[in-house]
Amino acid sequence: MKSYFYIKSITYGLSGLTIFANIIESIYVYVFNRPIFVHLYFIKKKLPRYKKEFLEHVAFYRKLDPKYQSYFEHRLAKFIRSYEFIERDGFKLTPEAKVLIAASYVKLTFGMRRYSSSTFNKIIIYPSTYYSVITKQYHKGEFNPALKLIIFSWEDFLKGEIITNDNLNLGIHEFTHALTFHGKKSKDKSAKIFYRVFLEIIKFMKNPANSTAILQSNYFRDYANTNALEFLSVIMEHFFETPEDLKKNFPVLYYKIEKMLNYKGILNQQLSQ
Repeated sequence: MKSYFYIKSITYGLSGLTIFANIIESIYVYVFNRPIFVHLYFIKKKLPRYKKEFLEHVAFYRKLDPKYQSYFEHRLAKFIRSYEFIERDGFKLTPEAKVLIAASYVKLTFGMRRYSSSTFNKIIIYPSTYYSVITKQYHKGEFNPALKLIIFSWEDFLKGEIITNDNLNLGIHEFTHALTFHGKKSKDKSAKIFYRVFLEIIKFMKNPANSTAILQSNYFRDYANTNALEFLSVIMEHFFETPEDLKKNFPVLYYKIEKMLNYKGILNQQLSQ
């Protein structure tokens, strides 16, 4: 009987510590707009050597300090194991394709503590532009929250990875859509920050002076004007491909994305000079 009460007291004690820790972190997040910590792994997963070689093609990974490269590799390995990759129309899924697609998501979420998303569970890859029976249109990629799907044209995804200064990156674009939906429904601190800043961007755009300045600048491609979700995804493409240019032209948007992804507090300290 004594052992029962002893175990119960420990359980209540741990529960109290958890509540206290959540309160402390909530205050910290409110003040600093980032979680107290991001990377904490007791056992880090590794990629097989033949897969890890493909990471050397990812500029983001190459710029990380070695310690954070191991964190990136761990997250990438978990991503590949957590989501189902599906071939369509004769596309042959290769280890390189898996690594590059996963890397696109991992670099987008590297400043977040909980980076997995339940808004999708399958990634479908076509060899090139495909016809959607749902929208009755041809697409290069899409995010379908109802079916929990991310879909890519491999040809267009790869162009986004090879050409890194045209502000067209299909992986970043579609994964941003998924993260926005994730932010709206998740209770995780990083997800809440992401969605809160998204709402700030919407508010920023509702200001007539700001929206007029953006339209008259012709800085973002026309597709950004479709709706708020597309606008965010297009900004994100600029942030990853031409960050200094975005900072120069629209510093407010640049710093909002930096806060949204927790890049200032985390990645600026991790990226090698």
